[in-house]
Parts: sequence; structure tokens; C-alpha cells
Amino acid sequence: MTEDDVLLDVPVIRQLYHWDCGLACSRMVLKYLHPVSDEDFQRACWELKLTESVWTIDLAYLMFHLGVRHCFCTQTLGVDKGFKNQSFYKKHFDTEEDRVNKLFLNADSKGVVVKKCSVTIQEIQSHLEHGHVAIVLVNAVVLTCELCSSPVKYCCFLPVGQKCFCRRPEYQGHFVVVCGFNATTGCIFYNNPAYSDRVCCTSISNFEEARRSYGTDEDILFIFKES
Repeated sequence: MTEDDVLLDVPVIRQLYHWDCGLACSRMVLKYLHPVSDEDFQRACWELKLTESVWTIDLAYLMFHLGVRHCFCTQTLGVDKGFKNQSFYKKHFDTEEDRVNKLFLNADSKGVVVKKCSVTIQEIQSHLEHGHVAIVLVNAVVLTCELCSSPVKYCCFLPVGQKCFCRRPEYQGHFVVVCGFNATTGCIFYNNPAYSDRVCCTSISNFEEARRSYGTDEDILFIFKES
């Protein structure tokens, strides 16, 4: 830590399965700013019918459901049909397309804040300076932590003990919590739910490449301390 660092004390929580990185990130930010019991969190997930396919719009609904002020920014209001050809989305695409599109369509009437826009790194840093956090969808194949001695295994971040037999994909969607930055060194701090014991760090250029990769829609869920 240096005097140039902005680093929020967001607890690190590890995901339990290959599919729940978004839920793990949600638990991190909730414990940081809006304590919710595990029972209430699980009840909210059940009421929203969150399954093994969790999109950013699902996390926005989850924040609203739990009374947390939020703003979901994305490049696409709905599902990009081009994702159907990506191996990462292919398995759930046909069953999820209608469900996700309906969530976008009904968001405004449900009180879920969604904006079609591109977000700059300066806007993210300003958000952090005010003590707020953000959940960001990144391409994990691209994102590289400068502090970790070995890269995270891809293969949907399998739990410890399970071997990975898949080839390195072109795109691996993964949620992280952005929790700080250093403007002098040009680095971004983030919590990766693939780990439970560290805060990760990468260059702004690497972070920008990872969050703007095709497949992410530049999804970012801003979350505010005050509700």
C-alpha cells in the first residue's frame, strides 16, 4: 500500500462451483456495504430463480431485490445473437435468450437500473474514489494478475481437486469485483472469486482489454454504498 493507492476493504469470497462467480462477487459487495445474512441471500437467489447460468442482468435484479442502489451499464440491451457461436455461451444460449431478453425488457418497470453506454476507466476510478465498488464482466483468458505466481486455470474455474481437460478457449466470461486503483503506477486492484486469499492487480491496459473483449458487452454493474 502507498499513499497513491485507493483500495477498498472488500472481503474476498471464493466461488463454490464453476458457474457462480457472479454470485460470489455479489456476496463480496454485500458484505462490504450492505450486510445480508446467508439465509436472506439464498432466499433472494431462489426467489429470482437464479440457476447455473447467471448473467449480469441477473446480478442487477439481485441488487434491487436486496435494496442496494445500483446501475448496470452495457453495450447491448439484451442478448447479442452473435454469442450463440461462442463455445462459452453455446450450452445455455437457446434456453437463456428469451429469459434474459425479458429481464432487460422489464427492468425499468421493476426498478432495475440499466443503461446502454460505454464506461471509461476514469469513470470507474471516480466511482471507487467515493467508496463505491463495481462488478465487472471480463474475459478471464485475457486478464492477468501481476501479483499471482501462476495463472488461474481456465475451464470455467473448476473447484480444487477437479482436473481440466478442455482446451484453452478464446473467451471465458468471468465476474470480478473492482476495488481499487493506483493512478501513479496505472494499476487496477480487483477481487477474483477464483481465489479466497488475495487481492489481485493488473495494468489498466490489461484490464481494459479484458473487460472490452467480445463476449462481455462491456458489462459493468456499479454498486453504491448508500441505498
